[in-house]
Amino acid sequence: MANALFVCLHNAGRSQISQALFERAADGRHSARSAGTTPGDRVHPEVVEAMREVGIDLTDRVPHQLSEDDARWADVVVTMGCGDECPYIPGRRYLDWDLPDPAGQPLDAVRATRDEIASRVEALVAELDAGR
Repeated sequence: MANALFVCLHNAGRSQISQALFERAADGRHSARSAGTTPGDRVHPEVVEAMREVGIDLTDRVPHQLSEDDARWADVVVTMGCGDECPYIPGRRYLDWDLPDPAGQPLDAVRATRDEIASRVEALVAELDAGR
């Protein structure tokens, strides 16, 4: 089992989408968390709506402050726009996904980001499964 940590600025969009899609794709074979370097108050409403369309309810999710414990827990850390604010823990694998922030974007743009994340998550889960 591998642990994946998804990190963005506010933990209100990209990282929440990533965690939810990873959990669904991994189906218990791997674990996921998400966090933000400067967490927002809530998950963006447009993100909640886009995820509801694919059968995932994020209404009860609360943005989480990134901690060094989160980074130590992870085998792979996926960053999305947090730059130098993300802690570096030696021995962890880091990936940087350059994805647009869905905050305030029209639903079609959020859907496109969601679908791009879904493709990347599927590939990551397949890679982790192969390494089991």
